[in-house]
Amino acid sequence: MMRIFLTGMVVLLLANVVSAQQTATYSQYMFNTLAINPAYAGSHEALSITALGRFQNVGLSGAPNTQTFSVHSPLINNRVGVGLLVIHDELSVIGQTGVHFSYAYRLPIKKDKSTLSFGLQGGMSMYNAQYSKLDLYNSSSNGPTDPAFSQDIRDSRPNFGAGVYYNTQTSYVGLSMPSMLNNVFDRGQNFTTVYQSVPIILTGGHVFTLNRVLKLKPNFLFKMVDGQPVEFDINANMLFDEVLWFGLSYKSSKQVVMITQFKINDQLQFGYSYTITAGPIRTVELGSHEVMLNYRFWFNKKGVISPRYF
Repeated sequence: MMRIFLTGMVVLLLANVVSAQQTATYSQYMFNTLAINPAYAGSHEALSITALGRFQNVGLSGAPNTQTFSVHSPLINNRVGVGLLVIHDELSVIGQTGVHFSYAYRLPIKKDKSTLSFGLQGGMSMYNAQYSKLDLYNSSSNGPTDPAFSQDIRDSRPNFGAGVYYNTQTSYVGLSMPSMLNNVFDRGQNFTTVYQSVPIILTGGHVFTLNRVLKLKPNFLFKMVDGQPVEFDINANMLFDEVLWFGLSYKSSKQVVMITQFKINDQLQFGYSYTITAGPIRTVELGSHEVMLNYRFWFNKKGVISPRYF
């Protein structure tokens, strides 16, 4: 019975992807903002390279997983930021890979040492659904294969995104549409097509200094997708002695996330998060893990590095 139940869950997830291919979701979005907002490019004031892997329901065959690689840097007296973002998503036999280039124009505001950035991105989304590789159950051993799962999809479509990002030394707010085109991947034979969603994402956060060694940073993310109920993520992180972040998040999908990030040195940072489901399917939830590495090549030759909180 458990095997049948888990198989049913995977089929439901596949059906969901057929109706709407969603933007990848991250637990550590506050440390990986380029993945959701192109206006973030160059904000580290360094050549910044990030690799992130997200593995959901580890141990369950066909469970979702996401790999992200991003690199971005400021140019021309920090007025321009450029970046590259590569995202690969998998769910059972369905895979999607996106390659996007980002451009941000950054306006420094000297009055309060803040920056207002406007960003654009463009690239290609490659969709690959190998339905023919599924092992389908048929009540009749001699019955025909379900034609809805006999037609594979392998297709590519361009996509564009835009965003705006404002930050001071202790706060930030961003609004973005990382995918602006509602691309359609045709399955043929009059079957339901696969389409990409057009999300609108609002993020923000602020750093409060509690004492000499402790800082508190609450963050939020709201995502609106194609008229569906608004998704949200609210979290709070504590920073200890400018070295160790640790905190908790709550998602509208009834998930609780434990987050930590460790600053190994001024250039290298390591982040990890663990997600558990608090909803009715928690009895079969196997937990989700997310691992992140960030490395920064500082351009400041004087060796004076200002703390970066986001």
